[in-house]
Amino acid sequence: MRATENDARALTDIVRIVWPDNTEEELLRIILEYMDKDGSAVFAEKRDGVFIGVALCSLRHDYVEGCETSPVGYLEGVSVKKEYRNRGVAKQLVEECEQWAREKGCSEFASDCELSNMDSLRFHLQIGFEEQNRIICFKKKL
Repeated sequence: MRATENDARALTDIVRIVWPDNTEEELLRIILEYMDKDGSAVFAEKRDGVFIGVALCSLRHDYVEGCETSPVGYLEGVSVKKEYRNRGVAKQLVEECEQWAREKGCSEFASDCELSNMDSLRFHLQIGFEEQNRIICFKKKL
């Protein structure tokens, strides 16, 4: 289901699984930003009236690794409460994001994960993503 502003605060704990270093207020702001734009969406899943999973997606108009079109539907984050994992919830949420991207005119859908996140890598491959590239990013203070 497409999540609404009324759902945002209840989704912060699930979104924290993806972005654990953010405060509750920062997570709330992120969720509301994804809900407030035409080029992004939030989908959520409930069991017994309680949210158990969430996916945030957007349209990316800049270069997306391995893609040939623009815009590209992009999975910004997907998370499911631990006790509901490996039951197809995340896959269903990603499929809702993919359908939303199709409706927005996209012919490609992409995502990313940290090099060290093997669970995310396995999940992406299991639901049909193909790895495009691996990178290590650098910075230095000026």
